[in-house]
Amino acid sequence: LGSRGRGLIRTMLNIEGIRILAICDSNPGFFEQILPVFDNASVPKPDIYTDYKALLARDDIQGVVIATNWITHIPLAISTMKAGKYAGVEVGGAASTEECWQLIKTYEETGVPCMMLENCCYGKYEMMMYNMIKQGVFGELVHCECGYGHDIRKMAGSLNNRLYNNMHRNGDLYPTHGVGPIAKMLKINRGNRFVSIVSMASKAVGLRDWIKKNKEPDYELANFDFVKGDVVQSLIKCAHGETVLVTHNVSLPRPYSRFNLVQGTNAIYSEERSGIFIDQKTQEEKWDPIDDYFEEYGHPLWKDFINSGVKGGHGGMDHLTLLAFADAIRNKTQTPIDVYDVATWMAITVLSEQSIHTGSSSVAFPDFTNGKWIDREKPVKSIYALDDIYPECFVKGNEL
Repeated sequence: LGSRGRGLIRTMLNIEGIRILAICDSNPGFFEQILPVFDNASVPKPDIYTDYKALLARDDIQGVVIATNWITHIPLAISTMKAGKYAGVEVGGAASTEECWQLIKTYEETGVPCMMLENCCYGKYEMMMYNMIKQGVFGELVHCECGYGHDIRKMAGSLNNRLYNNMHRNGDLYPTHGVGPIAKMLKINRGNRFVSIVSMASKAVGLRDWIKKNKEPDYELANFDFVKGDVVQSLIKCAHGETVLVTHNVSLPRPYSRFNLVQGTNAIYSEERSGIFIDQKTQEEKWDPIDDYFEEYGHPLWKDFINSGVKGGHGGMDHLTLLAFADAIRNKTQTPIDVYDVATWMAITVLSEQSIHTGSSSVAFPDFTNGKWIDREKPVKSIYALDDIYPECFVKGNEL
C-alpha cells in the first residue's frame, strides 16, 4: 500500500463491478492513509491484513493485485496462483531466471493465470501502433527501440527499495514499460521470441552528483559508489531477425520518455519526435505528426475510451489495464498479458546483469514457453486483446 498501491485502489474504486474486499500490508501505518478513500467513495471498507497468507486463504476473493517491492512480486504471485486466485503483478524486474521458471511451473500446474499490470501496453500511441502494424502500414518490422527515461534522482534522498536496487544491481532494473508493448508488436511468445541479449552500462555518477548537490556532507550515502550505470542499454535479437534496443536512463537530468521507435520496410514511428514517416506518403525527409493519423488508425479501444471519457491514472492507461484484468477474472479466461509474457519481460533485468558482468557478452534468452511460441493456442477474443484486434468485439452495448 505504498504510493502505487494507493493509486491502484483509487482507480479500482472508479471501475464498475470491482469490489475491494481486503487489503494487506506488513506496515499497518499505511492503512490509515488509504481507508478514508473508501469513505470518500461511499463503499464498504475492506478487511485489513498484515499477513498475506491469511488474505489468500479466503474463498470469496477471485483476484489479487500485487503492488509490493519488486523482488517480492514473483514469490507473491506464485502464492496467489497456488491459492487459486488470478494474480495481477505490478511492473518490475526479476531477481533470477530461476524464479521466472518457478512462476511458469506454478501456472502450468495450477492453470491459474498471472497478468503483469503493464499499463504502457494500453497506452494511446502503443495501441495505435498495434493497429497500424495490423493494417500493414509498417510493412515487415525490422527494428524497434524502447525503454524508460525518467529523472527520478530524488529517490537518492532517502533509503527505499527502488534505491537499494540502484545501489547494488547493474542492469536494466525497469524494462517492462518499453519492452511490453514492443513485445506485443513483434508477436513475442506467439510466433516469435527473444533469443539473445547483449547489455552495456555507462559509469554511475548521476545519483552521487545529485546527493552532493542536494544533501548535507554527513548524509549516509554521501560517498556511496552506486553500482548501476546511469545509462544501461540492451540489444535483443529475435528469432526472426528483428532487433530491439532497450534503454534504462533514470539517474541523469532529462524529460520523460519511453523511447518508442518502430521501424519496418514501409514506415518508421518515433515517440521522441511524436511523428511518423510513411514511404510514398510522407513528404521527403519530414516527420508527419502522429496525431494526424489517429482518426484513421487509432485503436478502437482508445476511440471508445475517448468517447466515454478518459479516466484513471497515467493518462487512462491504469484504468484500461485494470479493466482488462477484471474482464479476464469475470469471464474466467486467459489474461491479455499472460504468464509467459511476465517471465520473459521480467527476465530482462537479470539477463542484462549477467551480460554486463561478463563484459557485455551475449546471453542466451530462455524460452519460457518451452517451444510453444511456435504454435500457441489462439488468444482470447476481447476488446482488451493485445495480440490481435477483433472488430466484432466492438459492437453496440459492449462499449467502455
